[in-house]
Amino acid sequence: MTTINELITHLENLAPRSMQESYDNSGLLIGNKNTTISGVLVCLDCVESVVDEAIAKGCNLIVAHHPLIFKGLKRITGSGYVERTVEKCIKNDIAVYAIHTNFDNYHQGVNAEIGRRLGLTNVKVLSPKSEALYKLVVFCPENEESLLNDALFGAGAGHIGNYSHCNFSSEGMGSFQPEDGANPMVGEIGSRTILSEKRMEYVVSEHRLSASLVAMRSALSYEEVAHDIIKLSNVNQQEGSGMLGELAESMRAIDFLKHVKQVFGCGAIRFTDLEDKQVKKIAFCGGSGSFLLNHAIAAGADVFVTADFKYHEFFDADGQLIIADIGHYESEQFTSNLLVDILTKKFTTFAVRLTELNTNPINYL
Repeated sequence: MTTINELITHLENLAPRSMQESYDNSGLLIGNKNTTISGVLVCLDCVESVVDEAIAKGCNLIVAHHPLIFKGLKRITGSGYVERTVEKCIKNDIAVYAIHTNFDNYHQGVNAEIGRRLGLTNVKVLSPKSEALYKLVVFCPENEESLLNDALFGAGAGHIGNYSHCNFSSEGMGSFQPEDGANPMVGEIGSRTILSEKRMEYVVSEHRLSASLVAMRSALSYEEVAHDIIKLSNVNQQEGSGMLGELAESMRAIDFLKHVKQVFGCGAIRFTDLEDKQVKKIAFCGGSGSFLLNHAIAAGADVFVTADFKYHEFFDADGQLIIADIGHYESEQFTSNLLVDILTKKFTTFAVRLTELNTNPINYL
């Protein structure tokens, strides 16, 4: 039997809520985390019809990309689709979990799936997050170096870009004097001890720091572990907004847009002047990505595929690249497929179902 909390733990080990943007509201929005899961329905938007679908399919948990409750609710009176949906979920004991901008910022999340669908290679984060990394420096006995490495690597420390198990060690001499109340593994109360130690250094993502500190303390025999936590200005190449990739071969811009339209089933694509260009380097961002336009230009992208550009923002391309606005729903629709794949690979005690409903509120004529 699997609880909602176990499912949340798995998803947030991949895309922790600490990775979400400040304005967001990801997480468990409705329900008790200790509830046993009977079935999961995965969708982009949790609306009333999706709740009806969950009821019909025996699913007591809806995993959605977009948060149903985005702004604060001061009352639930059945006024508007959000209040009606919340009310229906509560009446039918259906929990709702949202995994939104933390899944956008996850390097194998929303945007990675777009890159895969477009067949792009050499994919990397377009706008990596800064100030999301720490350096953890630990001083340990020489004979406990491997124990510390195993513990910290297991806790997620030591990742730099596409490399894992990264650290640096140096040798030195440490000294300490146990005082009354101490229980030293080495040395005696009131006497100064000098011994050979290793200085061990690891890069740690912000959301892995707490677990790394717990692992550090459990791995070493020292009663008090000397360590430093240093915030870094380095960007985290594995976390951030949008992505950049390349086509296997250059192609005419109009042919690329036709390819995009076919892959994403777009009702329409709004785009800037093509000028019969050849394109190869593609920037992309699921959902509203206009804030990344300057990043796409600076990266030398030929096309920026995203959604929700306003009229005047199209002028900002200024002939430096092609903006291709494919629609919000269209750009993120395959997020649900990705979440189904992630959950079915991990859990086998309940059914994980992909919604059969198209929740796009926009129609095209």
